[in-house]
Amino acid sequence: MSEMKMESSVTVIGDLVGSRRSEDRAAMHERFARAVADVNRAYAPPVPLRIGVGDEFQGIFASLGDAIAATLRLRMALLPRDDVRQGIGSGRVVVLAEEPRVEDGPGWWAARSAIEEVEGYERKAALRAVRTAYVAAEADQGPDQGLVNAALMTRDQVVSGLSERSMSVLRGLLRGRQQQEIAADLGISPSAVSQRIRADGIGVVLATDEMLRDL
Repeated sequence: MSEMKMESSVTVIGDLVGSRRSEDRAAMHERFARAVADVNRAYAPPVPLRIGVGDEFQGIFASLGDAIAATLRLRMALLPRDDVRQGIGSGRVVVLAEEPRVEDGPGWWAARSAIEEVEGYERKAALRAVRTAYVAAEADQGPDQGLVNAALMTRDQVVSGLSERSMSVLRGLLRGRQQQEIAADLGISPSAVSQRIRADGIGVVLATDEMLRDL
């Protein structure tokens, strides 16, 4: 057993929502694998996200900010057709085996507790749109857990309520595209894009993403 040598260890554990009910699991899994690969390329996590049994996935990010940003972009790569629930946990992780990789430790269990919280949200009508939660193995270290979860709840609530076109606008902005480019892609006016950013809460999601990036 070897302890991971990292200054900061943030584990993400998640799974596809309703994957067993999909009419075309092969196509869904292909979209899922492509989205995971894109996130790994964008953030180069120390332990890349990997898909396991039952459409679960997990990986380890260098910082909480990276993990939070990655969970948003993974959702946006899959919505509106597919979705994921995701738990983020900070703390020490121990590698029990390398091939296949098996992890343990407070950070891993914190992420598992976080995804269980998300599963609990789904049983509450007011919180069903929330897809991400954060648990710190040591509550007295790092940012306030409650404040991080408040931001994640707000972000997920807005994203879950977006129309397909507004999702396309947000997806383009997260990729760094200009409003004029997004308008041309969607066949709408730049003013219509600006209106969606203001009225649909897209601006709030972008601001939240920016604020949490340095955690």
